[in-house]
Amino acid sequence: MKIVLLDGNVIKEAADLHGAFRRSLDLPDYYGGNLDALYDELSTPGEEIGIIAVNTEKLRENLGVRWERFLDLLTRVSEENDRVRALIDPFETDPLFGIEDEYLF
Repeated sequence: MKIVLLDGNVIKEAADLHGAFRRSLDLPDYYGGNLDALYDELSTPGEEIGIIAVNTEKLRENLGVRWERFLDLLTRVSEENDRVRALIDPFETDPLFGIEDEYLF
């Protein structure tokens, strides 16, 4: 399983988000660095991928509407590819969406 860590203390803009996926998943040079390209990569069945997002309040603040679009993308990907799993703030006592220590998708 490949793991992508998205840390709101590190990711300051959309390019940082895509860089995390590019490095963690060893994406090809032609990867477009946008949500459409990310959807194409994640929705294609293949190796298991775990996505862990921490400090999501900072992610929301840093990425704005792009964070919400990214979460929508994860929802769509979960319908297409059961080999992609996401944990959103797994270490928080009151995690995003009220889910504690469970996979969101």
